[in-house]
Amino acid sequence: MSKTIAVGLSGGVDSTLTALLLKEAGYRVIGLSMSIYNKDIPNMTLAGRSCYGPEEKHELNEIREWGKKQNIPVYVLDLSDVYKQTILAYFKQAYLKGITPNPCVQCNAEMKFGLLLESARKSGLNFDAFATGHYARIEQQDNRFVLKKGIDAYKDQSYFLYRLTQEQLSQTMFPLGHLTKERVREMARERGLAVAEKADSQDFYAGDYNDLLQEPARTGKIILTTGEVLGEHQGFWNYTIGQRKGLGISYPRPLFVVDVDPKENVVIVGTAEAVLKKSCRVEATVWGGLIPPLTAPMRAEVKYRSTGRSVGATLTPEAEGRIRIDFDEPQRALTPGQSAVFYKDEAVIGGGIIVKDTRGS
Repeated sequence: MSKTIAVGLSGGVDSTLTALLLKEAGYRVIGLSMSIYNKDIPNMTLAGRSCYGPEEKHELNEIREWGKKQNIPVYVLDLSDVYKQTILAYFKQAYLKGITPNPCVQCNAEMKFGLLLESARKSGLNFDAFATGHYARIEQQDNRFVLKKGIDAYKDQSYFLYRLTQEQLSQTMFPLGHLTKERVREMARERGLAVAEKADSQDFYAGDYNDLLQEPARTGKIILTTGEVLGEHQGFWNYTIGQRKGLGISYPRPLFVVDVDPKENVVIVGTAEAVLKKSCRVEATVWGGLIPPLTAPMRAEVKYRSTGRSVGATLTPEAEGRIRIDFDEPQRALTPGQSAVFYKDEAVIGGGIIVKDTRGS
């Protein structure tokens, strides 16, 4: 009897093709989708396709209809309350502390590869593995599961998956990890999939983040690193480290957000040199399948933003599980709340959350 694979369906080309490829390979396929949208957040205006938003109902109906045509049962699990209490709460708390969170990293570890599967099994669904359309690979080495980059450097999503545990990786499949996005769309066209040209999700939410924060405007100062007051803003949470556009101030040289002070509601700006740092620290560190937690300095490649490239650095363990990252060259906009992911060649070896700490930088 063939194995049953549950596929996380989001309505896009990647997850849709994943389900079809597994079915063509002889697996019994079922679809799992999360309902996460809370209708108690008013006045949402979206600028594109996203994971979270009022278009969810339409997306889920399309997924169900496609499943019927393909004889793939689709099960939608309502996890909206938990999503609100965890991911949205984490998002809001982080911004109001002056840090920039990455909700997609948290959602993958806690929801998509965690609670979704737990809830599905508790509801009586049985399956042997879980598959998604992520561009990443999993390889088994010496009884350990190693997360690796997808071969498409422009679409690699290992950064968003670095917090997955050995247990989660052991029951996960990424059928698209060895394909490029261009080839995925070609294969979708060859199979007549209506989603072949569908736009990718741009972010976890494609509207104004103030829709989610629900925080009243609060006038504060924009100051230069020298202390000079340059203008005003309506809330420090509207700014993130490295931001250049939308500052609403004039100056002879381009200015960037260097820091925010939540307590004083101050946004600090400076020139391009001011957002360059040679080091940072991470906490909430996790380690993948290749190495145990560090006890001595080691070399690695580090990726500190999802769309950036990995760069050379030295990792040094410190107290309370923190890791100090010393980059070979100064890096721009090391942003507290974002993840720094560690690589050896193509393999993820660990990662953590950048903290608001500039000691020794």
